[in-house]
Amino acid sequence: MYKISLKDLDTLFREIAGNNELILPVKKAGQINFGAYEEGVETDLINKSVKSPKDAFFPQFETLYNVKKTITPADELADGEEAANTKIRTKLSIEMEGLKDKDFVIFGMRACDVKGVEVLDNVFLSDPVDSFYKARRDHGIIVALACKEPEESCFCTVFGVDPADPTKAKADVATWIVGEDLYWKAVTEKGEKLTESVKSALTDADEAAVESEKANITSIMDKLPNTKLSLEGWGAGKTDEKFNSELWGKIYNPCLGCGTCTFVCPTCQCYDIKDYTTKDGIQRYRCWDSCMYSDFTLMAGGQNRTSQLQRFRQRFMHKLVYYPDRYDGMFSCVGCGRCVDKCPQSLNIVKVIKAFDKEEKGGAV
Repeated sequence: MYKISLKDLDTLFREIAGNNELILPVKKAGQINFGAYEEGVETDLINKSVKSPKDAFFPQFETLYNVKKTITPADELADGEEAANTKIRTKLSIEMEGLKDKDFVIFGMRACDVKGVEVLDNVFLSDPVDSFYKARRDHGIIVALACKEPEESCFCTVFGVDPADPTKAKADVATWIVGEDLYWKAVTEKGEKLTESVKSALTDADEAAVESEKANITSIMDKLPNTKLSLEGWGAGKTDEKFNSELWGKIYNPCLGCGTCTFVCPTCQCYDIKDYTTKDGIQRYRCWDSCMYSDFTLMAGGQNRTSQLQRFRQRFMHKLVYYPDRYDGMFSCVGCGRCVDKCPQSLNIVKVIKAFDKEEKGGAV
């Protein structure tokens, strides 16, 4: 194990950025989000980012390919070449967008966000494998950071996440902030390679201080209001029971269908594919979408979920029933608490779980 003084973190960041693209929690206009490192950027390693860092692997917007149109006037055609008409020849060519081919480091991911990447892996790395996502996963190096100050909205432990010990997450390097130092421990081969490249900025450290910090973080988590949330009645095999519950009709109404919950969520993976007309052709791209929108998967024949109640139910059924059904009981919520923080109507997954728990125990909802 190694450590570095917090006041020297810029030295560490420069070392990492010297060989890799570096993405880390950046503070701009009072908001914390993951962004590219540059000299003098203000970072915040203590507080939770507004959005998860999932777009390092699954970008909010990405070009898939471009279709180029080339028009050749008839008088410029080669001798003997005939145009489809007497004036011009039109040629279309497809240029695929290149895949990620260089290593990059995401520094400061919380254990819940690393778990979120596991959820995305199940979707994008299953057959047929998403080549864009896979290239980013292959080249991405995750430096996870223990939660120094878990927030009141956090409930990751409900889903088996340990915010105190990033070595249990599928990260490449685990780090902790203890006192005035950042402690560093490589976990995977990728992590060992990164550690070797920045070793000059690190010094040897004893793990005793980290063990004390783990206990402190666990103690904080135990006192938070949502960490005793019960998942009884949710999970694989509960589709009919939960889908047909009349409770959805009682609790959905305040939902605005704004989609804020899906855009801050580390595990939401819905996207749309669109074509955009450019000056000389067509650009095909994909972008995040939301099951909470009335036009999600809208086609000429209509939309298969025609009411906000149906869309509201879909979001939580997917997190708590459909996904566990498909992926060996694994939930697609990681308890990061971002939807708890950001839903303008306070109609988040915690409230849904508690409402069902209360009804099943015979209480009024």
